[in-house]
Amino acid sequence: MHRRWILPALGVGSLFAMTAGSAHAQRGPLVADRPDFTEAAATVGRGVVQFEFGYTYEYDRPEGGRGGVWTHSLGEPLLRIGVLGDRLELRLGLSPVSVGAGADGRSFTETGMEDLYVGTKLLLTEQEGLRPALAILPQVTVPTGSDAFTSDRTLPGVNFIYGWDLSETIALSGSTQMNRALPEARGGDREYAEWAQSAVAGFSVGARAGVYAEWFAFFHAERGGTRAEHYANGGFTWSFGDDLQWDIRAGVGLNESATGFFAGTGLVVRFP
Repeated sequence: MHRRWILPALGVGSLFAMTAGSAHAQRGPLVADRPDFTEAAATVGRGVVQFEFGYTYEYDRPEGGRGGVWTHSLGEPLLRIGVLGDRLELRLGLSPVSVGAGADGRSFTETGMEDLYVGTKLLLTEQEGLRPALAILPQVTVPTGSDAFTSDRTLPGVNFIYGWDLSETIALSGSTQMNRALPEARGGDREYAEWAQSAVAGFSVGARAGVYAEWFAFFHAERGGTRAEHYANGGFTWSFGDDLQWDIRAGVGLNESATGFFAGTGLVVRFP
């Protein structure tokens, strides 16, 4: 699957912001960028520090091969800091990861750190009628990771995010990204453009709960042509209070190029 700055990637909390407004009138509702792939268009707000973290398990069986490959993404920390105003936030992410493979009774595991993720989210417009809320997120990974997981170079990208509140209980959101990538973490030195597209529907269930269903895909413009990965996933969020949210999610790959299965859980904590 893909690393932290692309995958869980992960803004369903924003889809339920309109239902929580009365309970969070002074600071605004808790807006999370997890557990879905699509980021939230909203920022955390000036002077707010928000910490999002979790765990993801992935499993895939190589095409035409024996055994399987599994990944444990531990921590998945994302620090979001509101600066200057209510439209801008700074973002830092760094995650330990463990990848294992096994076949014929034998297994191998590699553990280390991924490259540092740095981003800045800017809210461009609020929703007005049919015009969606719009945000832009310039982002980059910096080669600070362990030997087995670093790209050995700086890889920039940009994410465009858009969303609509259709009613007090239903919202739609999506994102379009382009990032520089490598065929493997250390498997080559020819960069290529990796596009990602997503669409998600979120539904509030009472005052504290929410569910979502999502599709997302990666399109790798590599030397030998374009390779696509398609995924479907869904999840559940529960708010324990104004500044604490728990989530759980699961998903599957929809074609042979995609990772077979993934699932995870996490927490969001806000420090106003």
